[in-house]
Amino acid sequence: MKPTEAIKSFNKLGEQVREFLNDPTSAKHEDWNTALRLAEQQNGWFTRANILSALRGIEPWLNTAMLEKWAAMYPELAKENTKPITISVVMAGNIPLVGFHDFLCILITGNNVQAKLSHADNILLTFIAKKLISIEHEWEKHIQFIEKLSSSANAIIATGSNNTARHFEYYFRNVPHIIRKNRNGIAILDGTETVEELGKLGEDIFGYFGLGCRNISKMYVPDGYDLGIFFRAIEKFQDVVNHNKYANNYTYNRTIFLMDGKIFTDNNFLAVIEDKAIPSPIAVLHYEKYKDLSVLGKSLSEQKEHIQCIATSEKVAKKLSNLPIPVVGLGETQSPKLWDYADGVDVIKFIIEQFNKN
Repeated sequence: MKPTEAIKSFNKLGEQVREFLNDPTSAKHEDWNTALRLAEQQNGWFTRANILSALRGIEPWLNTAMLEKWAAMYPELAKENTKPITISVVMAGNIPLVGFHDFLCILITGNNVQAKLSHADNILLTFIAKKLISIEHEWEKHIQFIEKLSSSANAIIATGSNNTARHFEYYFRNVPHIIRKNRNGIAILDGTETVEELGKLGEDIFGYFGLGCRNISKMYVPDGYDLGIFFRAIEKFQDVVNHNKYANNYTYNRTIFLMDGKIFTDNNFLAVIEDKAIPSPIAVLHYEKYKDLSVLGKSLSEQKEHIQCIATSEKVAKKLSNLPIPVVGLGETQSPKLWDYADGVDVIKFIIEQFNKN
């Protein structure tokens, strides 16, 4: 398929996504709503609101201008791919459609995707794929959903926990691969943030119940910071505790802290505790104090393998411009651009390298 044709079909897919998001309760979108209901029934974490949020996240990618801008970054994509390679993708299932970007990267380069879906998220992407194939039947030759990995794949992309990543590294040692491990988002505050800005930080913390690799699991605050300001700003997210699975995690972690005699602060839906670790349990936010932003920046640079992105104000971002970690605005962690690759690994470049080998 020619690159222009691929972009055209994904733009049409985007039009369908936009049409649904503009009027999601319309009877003419019953197929979309059926898919959402099935996904929600399958995975208790996949609420309708979170699935709609995921669709709003990918919608800006699916337009001609954005796709052309992305493709233009890779001169190799200007010509038609007449000898597609096959790339297997082991997809995670922590948040809805988390594997869509890999799916898009492989298809936009004119190659074949073999997707091994997570049992926690095997409805939404298959539905999206059917929509894409209905737009351009040629895609049917390039898309395959598999239960077991095939030895015919030219390369592998796999996402999992740190433990499964070690297994993947060994299992795929003789195959070109991208193996992603656990990463988390962090936030850096300087104490001058407005209530509105801290409210946006709440979106980064509570979106998808904190299950995404771009969610904020830890924040760094200046010495002497008043957490009360932060708690007042995030009160609007209190309904999160009405979700049974989230509430169970909140109650469990709070109970463990009490039994262990740990000092923490909470507001009946989020426990905030001082801890040097970057990952935090569900319904828990770690924080750490700092005295010097430049010293903190150096420390974070040394931990870059564990950090997906940093959310902060524009003022602080200017002082962190040399960090080897993506820095975004507060409230923007779940809105990556097409070229904001997970773990900082350029998937398109990887695919092009494999094509050149073959």
